[in-house]
Amino acid sequence: MKKITNKYYFALLLAFAFFTISCGDQKQDPIEDGPTFGSITISVDENFKPIFESQVETFHSIYKRAHLTVRYVPEAQAFADLLSDTSRMIVVSRLLTPSESSEFEKIKIFPRNVKAAYDAVALITHKENKLVSVTYEQIEGILRGNIPNWRQVDASLPSGEIQLIFDSYNSGIINYLKNKFGTDSFLKKNSFAVKSSEAVVDYVSKNKNALGFLGVSWISDGDDPKNLSFLSKINVMEVSHPDTSVKGGKYYQPFQAYIATGDYPLVRTVTMISREPRTGLAYGFMSFVASERGQRIILKSGLVPATMPIRLVEVRSENFSIERDDKYESNNN
Repeated sequence: MKKITNKYYFALLLAFAFFTISCGDQKQDPIEDGPTFGSITISVDENFKPIFESQVETFHSIYKRAHLTVRYVPEAQAFADLLSDTSRMIVVSRLLTPSESSEFEKIKIFPRNVKAAYDAVALITHKENKLVSVTYEQIEGILRGNIPNWRQVDASLPSGEIQLIFDSYNSGIINYLKNKFGTDSFLKKNSFAVKSSEAVVDYVSKNKNALGFLGVSWISDGDDPKNLSFLSKINVMEVSHPDTSVKGGKYYQPFQAYIATGDYPLVRTVTMISREPRTGLAYGFMSFVASERGQRIILKSGLVPATMPIRLVEVRSENFSIERDDKYESNNN
């Protein structure tokens, strides 16, 4: 009887030990990803797809154990993805609103953000539209509904109701224009959402009365065949700066140099926001984009790097290009 009892207690001891070890393993939080390894999902505003496709491709080529699943979505959806934890990180054109920040505070998460680049909203028209330039005030008039016809912009143009074309009604571009001009009147009449930036180019190329609003990264890389293909289908308008007393009423296209100087008036900040509570893969990717190598990709794409010093180079009177500051490279080698 004593022998059986000892065996019984020994079995109980083994069971308890196994249970304790199992519980201990469950309490540990295994590290599934780090700055250069693992797998996460991120959401990127579709406006910035061209530049972040290059960033992700390069990041993957360097860090073989890292995998980013990228959702290219309208900006509003990207913020929803971040809040629902569908995506660990997002790329957008604005910061969190106070109400959005409050939602994260409720769950004890404090997102961090890093600037990636400076982008512009380009205005595009049909190839047969002879209007080359438009004033900042005329853009405001069009968006407020005060200038509904092309002939009101320029008397030499054929009469036609201006059609405003966007990638999505949840687009970051629409949100930017609403805040920039203090109106959403342009959403109430004669505006159309066509589901993607590529569709904006396609629609404008086929409709003479269309005025498209496009993230400039879709047409800014002179070495990218798709960018060149888009440019062959549409015209890109010049826009005057609102402060004519300083800029002298000149008109500017959304070229890289004019984005950098602020002469082109429709400029946005491309921002990365992460909800990651530790130093994981989102942190690693954000660090890469903000690094010298990631910023070179931004520079090549035709946007303006946010964290890498640049300098303007005057090629000839009133024409500029921008290039990387060599001091930055020497200080970071």
